[in-house]
Amino acid sequence: MTLSYREAGVDLAVAERIAGRLAARLGTGLFGGFLPVPELREYDEPVLISSIDGVGTKVRLAALLDRPGGLGEDLVHHCVNDIAVHGARPLLFLDYLAFHRLEAPRVERIVASIADACSVLGIALAGGETAEMPLVYGEGSFDMAGAIVGVAERSAIVDGSAIRAGDVLLGLESSGLHTNGYSLVQRVFSEADYRRYEPALGRTLGEALLEPHRCYLQDIGTLLATDAVHGLAHITGGGIDGNLERIVPTGLQATVSLPPPPPLFALLESAGIDSGEMRRVFNMGIGLVAVCDRSIQSLATERLPGGCHVLGEITQNDESARRVMIRDDH
Repeated sequence: MTLSYREAGVDLAVAERIAGRLAARLGTGLFGGFLPVPELREYDEPVLISSIDGVGTKVRLAALLDRPGGLGEDLVHHCVNDIAVHGARPLLFLDYLAFHRLEAPRVERIVASIADACSVLGIALAGGETAEMPLVYGEGSFDMAGAIVGVAERSAIVDGSAIRAGDVLLGLESSGLHTNGYSLVQRVFSEADYRRYEPALGRTLGEALLEPHRCYLQDIGTLLATDAVHGLAHITGGGIDGNLERIVPTGLQATVSLPPPPPLFALLESAGIDSGEMRRVFNMGIGLVAVCDRSIQSLATERLPGGCHVLGEITQNDESARRVMIRDDH
C-alpha cells in the first residue's frame, strides 16, 4: 500500500498552480526576495527597524463572512504603524499565509490585498510563503502574518526618551477596532448579529468590525516634519494605557481624558463588556497617540484631517507612580 501527499490532505498540484500565479505577481520564483536599497546612501548612520505581527482572530470573522479582502490592509498597515512610530521609512514586506485547504480564489484575494496595500505605500513586497496544513487548521480556517523592515537615521529615531513634563498628548482617531480584541468580540456576538444592520453604524455590524486598520504613515510624517514630536504610540493590544506606558519615561505620567467613543465601541459595551475591560482590550477610537511639544497643538489639529483630539498632558510624578492615568480610572 502506498500513500500520497494528496491523501494526507495536501494537494501539490493546486499549490504549484497558486505558487506560479503568486510568483508572476511578485516577479520572482526564487528562494529569496531581492531588494536593492540605494537610498541607504542618503543616511549618515542608517538603522534598520523591523517588526512582525498578525491580525489575530479577525481572520476568523473574515472567513465566516467571506470578506477577506481587507485583511491585506490590516496586516500591512499594522506592521507599518509599528515601525513608523519610531520614525522609520518602510522598505520591504514579507507575508506568511497558512490554510486548511488552498482555495485559489481566497488565496489570491488575500495576496492581492497585501500587494495592493504595499503598492499604495510604495513598499516592496519582497516575497512570502503560502502553506496548506489540514492537520493544524480546521475546515475553512486560515491564518496570516507579516514582517516589515524599514530604515531610520539613528539620530532621528523616536523612542520616547525626549518626552518631558508639559508635553501635550494628541490622539488620532482609529478606523474601528483595527486588529485587536476580536476573540472577545466573537464571544459576545453571533453570526446573525454580524449580518444585522445597525442604524448607529450605518451598515451591518460585521462590515463595521471588518473595517481595515488605518495607516498612520502620512500623519506621522506630517508630525515629524515639525521637529516637535517626542514620542509616538501605536495603540494595539493593551489599549491606550498599555501602549502609551511603553514610551513614557520613569518619573513622568501621562494623564489622559478620552473623548466619547464612536458608536461601535458603545455597542460593544452594551453587549455586556465591562468599561474597564473595554479600555484594556480595545483602542476606544484612538489608534495613535503622539506626545509633542505644546507649541504644535493647534498646528497638528489643523493639518491632520483624519480626526485629532487633545487627550491630556505629561506631568512630573514620583518614579513609583503609574506612568499612564486615565482620568476616570480610580
